[in-house]
Amino acid sequence: MPVRRELADNATRGPTDGNYADELDVDVLIVGAGFGGIYSLYEMRKLGLKAVIYEAGNDIGGTWRWNCYPGAGVDSEVPEYQLSIPETWKDWTWSTNYPNYEDLRKYFDHVDKVLDIKKDCAFNSVVVGAHFHTVEGRWHIRTADGRTARAKYFIIAAGFAAKRYIPEWPGIEKFKGIVHHSSFWPDEKIDVRGKRCAIIGTGASGVQVTQAWGPEAGELKVFQRTPNLAVPMRKRSLTVEEQEGAKAFYPELFRYREKCFAGFLYTWCERGVFEDSEEEREQFLEKLWSDGGFRYWVANYKDYLYDAKANRVVYDFWRKKVRERINDPKDQELLAPSEPPHPWGVKRPCLEYDYYEQFNRPNVDLVDIKDNSIVDFTEKGIKLQDGTEYEFDVVCIATGFDITTGGMTSMGLHSIHGDSLKEEWKSGAFTYLGMTVSGYPNMFHLYGPHGPTLLSNGPTTVEIQGRWIADAIKQMERQGIKYINPTAKAAKEWKAKINELSDKTLFPTTKSTYMGGSMPGKVFEQVNYAGGEYPYSKEIRAVLPKFNGFDIVKR
Repeated sequence: MPVRRELADNATRGPTDGNYADELDVDVLIVGAGFGGIYSLYEMRKLGLKAVIYEAGNDIGGTWRWNCYPGAGVDSEVPEYQLSIPETWKDWTWSTNYPNYEDLRKYFDHVDKVLDIKKDCAFNSVVVGAHFHTVEGRWHIRTADGRTARAKYFIIAAGFAAKRYIPEWPGIEKFKGIVHHSSFWPDEKIDVRGKRCAIIGTGASGVQVTQAWGPEAGELKVFQRTPNLAVPMRKRSLTVEEQEGAKAFYPELFRYREKCFAGFLYTWCERGVFEDSEEEREQFLEKLWSDGGFRYWVANYKDYLYDAKANRVVYDFWRKKVRERINDPKDQELLAPSEPPHPWGVKRPCLEYDYYEQFNRPNVDLVDIKDNSIVDFTEKGIKLQDGTEYEFDVVCIATGFDITTGGMTSMGLHSIHGDSLKEEWKSGAFTYLGMTVSGYPNMFHLYGPHGPTLLSNGPTTVEIQGRWIADAIKQMERQGIKYINPTAKAAKEWKAKINELSDKTLFPTTKSTYMGGSMPGKVFEQVNYAGGEYPYSKEIRAVLPKFNGFDIVKR
């Protein structure tokens, strides 16, 4: 069966009027109806501007309309992982501290109910081309089904994971079983009881599908190239009473998350690893472990992402705790190796609740493909480099995304100089402030390259950036500015800052999503601001209201 690979496969022509008009003319065109797009729309409405969202999917919710694979859920706790807009939370409660995709879809339905988001959306609208007219001072944007839109301001809120990555396995189209990329998973449930199943990849989605399929599948083989250094989620039920009682503090909590390094409600320990005795370290790490979530990642000792010896202490504790849960010595070594596959925490860890226990089941096997990669699909299954063949009924491709930059480079964006962003960024991404790109006037992006993005909680970052974009546009309207264009010099200086922050850490030691992703041929570079949310917010705020680093063209 054909494997869906591109967002454009989702494009369909619906109505021909309103937001779907052939010649749409608005103040602001927003791409994406997830957290970033919805927050941007909310801010644009406050400015009295006419804004429309083009969403590639068939509903609002961003990644949570696409990610409906078995076990899909969020890795950030609530109320951290939700909008701070009072209307969206005052009459809303959750059933658990880590919602699954179904919970999040209901949440976005509630957001629509209280903010009336869909009236300003055009669904199944995939942007495939856009360029800015300097004389006119407007963007011209084209969709896959042939519509065009014009807008003074162009906000890309497609997120870091808009472009799926599926390796070019030559025989994948001839496989006779069921095969889907995790982020193009169909809404209808696929029954795996008694079936031979495969999961390719052990990132966040691979971990979650393993937890869902392990207890159900007839046979399950998990193909692993690099072990996932996952940490306990500590999922629990929430009562309405405890949430209602906490809501008096929500405004302060939402402000506080912007002061913490990664946008959660906790941040680094003020001590370094070797400032504590061995016994004190054990107690501290045990507390982080038992509290769960990302605390072991970004509430840990302040120096472990900078110092290799400190990092090894953190890794060794992690390895000890994980190995206690795995029965087979071979699986212990593959899942929690004696020598770390990379420094701990330089890849975003996944949260799990019984991932490691799945490999104790007689029906679940781990297949190491680090040095024996998948080379082909057959009609019946998968073939490895050494000739080994496995037969399957259902395959989940959990190989991730053309991370961070892919969403923007696949949109057909062209600069005022006639260059395509895809070509410009082949040798490395350049932005200014992690929100603008030189040569692309009046274009803004959220939760993409050179912001806190993958080192952060999404809603925190999009609100910091969304407010800045709104305030920048407000100043442009007040000052009679036709367009702003970041200078090449400012972009180079911002890139140098991104690299300087990253080079102090252990991040550049490892090919990871932080360093450009794992797609073959993609440049190895830091694509995130590694200084934390609060320093980032201070840096971007210093640019306003004078637009330092921008060329300004008045009306």
